[in-house]
Amino acid sequence: MAIRDHFAQWMYQHGRPNRLARILNRISALQFRSGMLTPHNWVTLEVLGRRSGKPVTFPLVVADHEGERYLVSMLGAHTNWVANVRAADGHAVIHHGTRENVLLKDVDADARGPILRRYVAVAPGARPHIAVDRRAPLTDFDRVAARYPVFHVTRDPSQQTEQTATVRTGSGLLGAGLIFLGTAVAAVAVLGPLVSGVLRYRTLYGCPAADHDR
Repeated sequence: MAIRDHFAQWMYQHGRPNRLARILNRISALQFRSGMLTPHNWVTLEVLGRRSGKPVTFPLVVADHEGERYLVSMLGAHTNWVANVRAADGHAVIHHGTRENVLLKDVDADARGPILRRYVAVAPGARPHIAVDRRAPLTDFDRVAARYPVFHVTRDPSQQTEQTATVRTGSGLLGAGLIFLGTAVAAVAVLGPLVSGVLRYRTLYGCPAADHDR
């Protein structure tokens, strides 16, 4: 196993993010939300925290399969973002330069295999956490699919259907830039050279999904 894979697993020991992972996830959520300098399928998901009732945001990678969109939990079923989505009956918001009200529906385990394989192909940062090599046959993904919740992403019919553009100019953009810069500087100050190496890892190999609640 490559060093980067060991490091990715270290950041999510026992299926939970450590301090470093939480910092990087906050930075990524800000960047993905803006939609700037990121692939189109790197998004920030917003959902109400099941305990706090306040919006919680975290970065995820959208997997496309047969013309549909899906979100996958690389850390399995016992993650906070999955629990939050289910507690909210699937109602959430996806941000990537726009705000889109969505409805997330659980995909049955027997239909997850092809989606999981596609997810591993488009989300390199998730590969150390999925118990199948990305080049493995579909039957191997079918075998482990029940471990990884998959949600089908559709527009939320109970909410506004049109996408709303995220403000990127003036004070809105300046404020977002300052938040991003401040968070990054704080992370570097606390964690030193290690953060620089991890940021390089994230750029090269993709960003793992966040798993934290508010």
